[in-house]
Amino acid sequence: MAQKRGTEVKEGVQEEELRLEQIKRRLDNLDQRLDAIDTIVTAVADRVTKRPLSVTITCPNCGRIIEIAVVGSEKPVR
Repeated sequence: MAQKRGTEVKEGVQEEELRLEQIKRRLDNLDQRLDAIDTIVTAVADRVTKRPLSVTITCPNCGRIIEIAVVGSEKPVR
């Protein structure tokens, strides 16, 4: 009976270790995906900040046209 309990405990510990390894792998994958997303967002932000950007929005309440302009850090080249 004592041997049965010992084996059950060992199996329980092994299952727990497998779960922890699986969680660790999932966290590593999530970290890699977040790094990839960060790289893409940074590249897009760099491109946007180098060029002038203009956004035109119509107000849904009053119908006025609102223009938002962001000046880039480089001169536009034709």
